[in-house]
Amino acid sequence: MDTKSIKILLVEDNPGDARLLKEYLSLASSVRFEISYAGKISEALQKVGETHFDIILLDLMLPDSTGLETFHKIKGAAGGIPVVVMSGVSDETTAIQAVQEGAQDYLVKGQVEGHLLVRALRYAIERNRMQIALRSQSLVDDLSGLYNRRGFMSLAQQQIKLSRRTRRGFFIVFVDLDGLKKINDTYGHLEGDRALVTVANILKKTFRETDIVARIGGDEFIVLAIDAADDTAEIIRNRTEENIKEHNAAAGSMYQLSVSMGIVSFNSSSGPVTLNQLMEQADQALYKHKRSKRE
Repeated sequence: MDTKSIKILLVEDNPGDARLLKEYLSLASSVRFEISYAGKISEALQKVGETHFDIILLDLMLPDSTGLETFHKIKGAAGGIPVVVMSGVSDETTAIQAVQEGAQDYLVKGQVEGHLLVRALRYAIERNRMQIALRSQSLVDDLSGLYNRRGFMSLAQQQIKLSRRTRRGFFIVFVDLDGLKKINDTYGHLEGDRALVTVANILKKTFRETDIVARIGGDEFIVLAIDAADDTAEIIRNRTEENIKEHNAAAGSMYQLSVSMGIVSFNSSSGPVTLNQLMEQADQALYKHKRSKRE
């Protein structure tokens, strides 16, 4: 993609809003936007099938589609194209849910001006590009298919910058597979690998598609849970343990899987903190939980 020319599909049925957004984009000095317009989801889907776009700016409320259904239709057709959704204040909850399901960001109509709009779109493109890069083998754990430590650190650093800008909180969750050495010694390392893959799959099931899930060591996993405002550490712990119990009940294996967890939260009032500091706090919480299980 030419960094000085960005092809954008603007999906907006209100002519006044569309005109204002086009005006904002036309005033950008650092980048030129080539804007295509669609007023309905049917028109947008047709354009996506015919033309390559660098990004899609999507109003969720259209004449022929509303809410999350609008996002799901675009996401299904857009492949790897990043999507930024727009909403009114009353629809902000739906917009946040769209981010949880894979949208790069959301904008509230009437609360974004020219330079903020341009910055949000460029950030979305860069985040999407990084996510694609992280799928490369060097940033993915061969055994589990999750991100490895390098992949996690790269993507998590970007997410922390975004969270500070948007004032959205998140959790750092450390997870440790209990008794991996015993599984390896008793049933062999192949079975130990199966246990690690099972835990990886349980974590992918437990957390959202937009959360960052990684295996960073032999039996250690980490998650950055994004936009978890309605969750608490206890809810996250219980949800994970319930999925572990469900697996153990259904698997009928020779041993029961068990994990220890350490969870810390970050929000806009947390003050200056680095990713390494958050990881250290979560690691300490994990070993506190592990020790409590032995008592």
